[in-house]
Amino acid sequence: MVDVSIVGKPDLRGKRLSFGLAEDRVGHYQEFREFFVRSFDLEQKGLTEPGFLSAPSGLTYALIFLGRSGEAFPSGVEVHAVVDALEPIAQETLDRDLWAILRWMIGGVGDPWTVEDFDRTGQLYRVPAAASA
Repeated sequence: MVDVSIVGKPDLRGKRLSFGLAEDRVGHYQEFREFFVRSFDLEQKGLTEPGFLSAPSGLTYALIFLGRSGEAFPSGVEVHAVVDALEPIAQETLDRDLWAILRWMIGGVGDPWTVEDFDRTGQLYRVPAAASA
């Protein structure tokens, strides 16, 4: 499997953002918020721009960080695929890429979170994308 990696802002002309996933409470566990702050330099960038990732399918994903009054930033994150303006995204592609992005995140957060535990949980719940992990 090709790794997920942080990339620069792509050319968005003729593109659209296709919603994939939202987590509105990134701070459930502080280590997740810290991972995003560290990975995307959010102390400097704040809400000014999304973070971008390349995924195994070759698609780019925009991570839009959310701020909420009275809460530490980011309070949430939305994940959107960057796709051609009029083209749909195949659900299987989206599912596999989101699984890879979540594995990347869990690996980046680290102990006590493990990719192996995440994969076992996905297999237990028979998440199709977990079978290919």
